[in-house]
Amino acid sequence: MGVAVTQAVVISAGQLMARVRDGAETVVLEVGRDSDAEYLEGHVPGAHAVVLGRDLFGRRTDASGNGPLPDPAELQERLRGWGVDHDSTVVVYSRENPAVATRAWWTLRWAGVTGAHYLEGGLQAWEEIGGALDTVVPTPGEGSVVVRAGSLPVLSPEEAARIAVSGHLLDARGTAAYLGDPQLPRVGHIPGAHSVPGSGNFADGRLLEAESLRDLYSAYLDGREIGAYCGSGVSATTTVLALAQLGIEVALFPGSWSQWITDPSRPSTTGDRPGVYPS
Repeated sequence: MGVAVTQAVVISAGQLMARVRDGAETVVLEVGRDSDAEYLEGHVPGAHAVVLGRDLFGRRTDASGNGPLPDPAELQERLRGWGVDHDSTVVVYSRENPAVATRAWWTLRWAGVTGAHYLEGGLQAWEEIGGALDTVVPTPGEGSVVVRAGSLPVLSPEEAARIAVSGHLLDARGTAAYLGDPQLPRVGHIPGAHSVPGSGNFADGRLLEAESLRDLYSAYLDGREIGAYCGSGVSATTTVLALAQLGIEVALFPGSWSQWITDPSRPSTTGDRPGVYPS
């Protein structure tokens, strides 16, 4: 596999604080899953509020799954409103769930914002080093970024099925979702997919060190193509981020399981073994 991104993908709270202290131009985004209510109570100074479902998902259809890709033109308008230029350093963070921020990081990188970084440890890490919080909502920016959709690889359902056979398709959901229940329809996992829960990429809210990440994914680092999916294309972005830290490119299946099961002809299997994708 090739290198996912040449720029660093993670930034520490200390590095962010140094940029703020030195006046280095930085766009900061606080990402919430469904609301910006907590953001209004206090956030990293200068941070813009981003709501994942409202701002970074596209319009759902009967076949799209729960987290479709955004319309590039609409995304470009939002990015410009947050003050993003083509060469901006953008730092995204969340309060509790790292996957919310990693999906935002992934979306920006997919859109060609190569300076997008994930804040290690999120808001908690910022507060732990004495970072102040602010309740001031910044005015809309006047960014000039041009979205280049497709700057990171994505998978359609058919491509995910192909990788389940010829490469490594990793399921980032929790173990229970992967196992499924043989008595229930449309549960379980894509045949051939391996269970590697996205939560395992973190310890105490922090991304594992590179050596530990390499150990976690060692069975899949044989040079074959790697794809990742989850329930709605959110948790799987932690897999993309983790392997990007190792310089390894992973293709995301954005529709993930929620899109897979929209077509009853697509196979599924249950249990703790990957199974074999039917020929």
